[in-house]
Amino acid sequence: MTAAARIVVLPGDGIGPEVTDAARRVLDAAAVRAGLKLDYVVDLVGGASVDAHGVALRPQTLRLCKTADAILFGAVGGPKWDDAAPQSNLRPGSALLGLRKGLGLFANLRPVRVDPAMVATSALRPERVRDVDLLVVRELTGGLYFSKPKRRYETPRGQAAVDTMRYSTPEIERVAVRAFELARQRRRRLCSVDKANILETSRLWRIVVTAVAERYPDVATSHMLVDAFAMELLRRPQAFDVVLTENLFGDILTDEASMLAGALGMLPSASLGGGTLGLYEPIHGSAPDIAGKGIANPIGAILSAALLLRWSLNAETAAAAVEHAVSFVLASGLRTADIARDGEAPVGTAAIAEAVVSALG
Repeated sequence: MTAAARIVVLPGDGIGPEVTDAARRVLDAAAVRAGLKLDYVVDLVGGASVDAHGVALRPQTLRLCKTADAILFGAVGGPKWDDAAPQSNLRPGSALLGLRKGLGLFANLRPVRVDPAMVATSALRPERVRDVDLLVVRELTGGLYFSKPKRRYETPRGQAAVDTMRYSTPEIERVAVRAFELARQRRRRLCSVDKANILETSRLWRIVVTAVAERYPDVATSHMLVDAFAMELLRRPQAFDVVLTENLFGDILTDEASMLAGALGMLPSASLGGGTLGLYEPIHGSAPDIAGKGIANPIGAILSAALLLRWSLNAETAAAAVEHAVSFVLASGLRTADIARDGEAPVGTAAIAEAVVSALG
C-alpha cells in the first residue's frame, strides 16, 4: 500500500484560509484522479498564532513542518498586528521568514505564465504579454531580509535604522545551480539580475553566477542590472526564460510580473531547499479588506497546489491536469472581481474552486 503524503496546511490570516481551502479542494480532486493519498495536518501561523499562542511561529510548528512532504501556506499579516515591534516574533511576517530559514528553503520559484484567456485582462497591450512564460528563481534566505545588523535606534539627531545586505559564495552558488538545472528543463536561457554597478554583493553575485555558468555550457547565460531588467520585463517579457536574482530584487520584480498575468492573485510560488520538501503559497498578501467575503481569487493558491504535486510529490501528470483545468475555467469566462473586465459578472472563491474540480473530473 502506498503511504500517504503528509501535507502541513498553514492557512494564516486574512484571505489565507479561504484560498487555502480552495486549493485543498482541488488538490484532493487531483489526488483522487492520480491515485495519490494525502494526509493533512493543520496548524496556526502569523497573526492567528500570535492571538492563540503569543508568537507568530511556534517551535513545535517548525518541527511539524520538518516532518512533512510539503507545506501548503496561505498568507499572513494585517492591520491588527502592525504595531508589533519590528523584527519581533509578534510580527506575522516573521513566521514566513522563520519557516524559510528553519527549513533551509533557499530558492523561491515563481512561474509567470500569461494564460491565453487572460491576455486581454493584462495591464499591458496583448502583443506585449501573449506567450509570456518565464520562471523567476529568487534567493530566499539571505540579503537584506536576514542579514545582521538589522535594527532601528535613537541618535542625537533623531531615529536611524540599518539593514544589512550580505551574501556569501555558497549562498549564491546553491541557488544559481538550482536555476541552471531548471533552465536545462526549459528553453535553456538564464538571465541573472543584479546591481553590479553599485553593490559589492551584486559584484560577488555576478562573479559566482559566471563561474557556475561554466558548468552549464548548454545554457545561454546573460546578466542585467535590476533597473534595466525592470523596464525590459514590461517591454519584452517574451525574451526571458529563467530569471535568477537575489532576495529583495526577486520580491519586487515578481510583484511587477504579476501585472503581466492580470493580477497578483494569479501567481503561485514554491520555496525549495536541497530536497523535495517545499512550501507552496500564492504570492499575494492577506488582503484583510476582503477577508471573509468569499470573493478572493484562489487561482494563485490552486496553481501553488499544482507546483506541490510537481516538485514535492513527483506527480507531474496531476500537476499538469490542475494547470489545464485552471486554463479551461478561465477560457470559459469565469472571473473573480480582481480580474473581471467591465461588463463581466464576477464569481466568488468557491465558484472558481468548484469549476476547477469539475474540469478535473
